[in-house]
Amino acid sequence: MAAGAAAGAAMAQALRASGVLVRLDPDEFSKVLNRAKDPLVVVARGGWLRPTYQYLFGYKGLAFFAKSDTPLALSAGCEVIDAASIWIPG
Repeated sequence: MAAGAAAGAAMAQALRASGVLVRLDPDEFSKVLNRAKDPLVVVARGGWLRPTYQYLFGYKGLAFFAKSDTPLALSAGCEVIDAASIWIPG
C-alpha cells in the first residue's frame, strides 16, 4: 500500500510540476495505453450511487486520465497501482 501511495504521490507531483493532463474517453485512453511499453497505471474506484473507475498513466511526458462506469480491460503488461482516490484539478 505504501508503494502505491508513493507512486501516486510522485505522479501527482509530476503533474503539478508540468501542469499537463489529458482527459480522454475510456476507448481513447485504452488506445493510448496500448501504445505504451510496460505502462504504470494508477487505478481508483469511487462513486456514491454507482461505481466509477478512474485511470491515470504517463506516456511521452503527458499524464492521461479517464473515468469510466465499468472497469477497463488492462493488458497483462500493465503495472497497476490501486489507489484510494485520484484527485484531478477542476
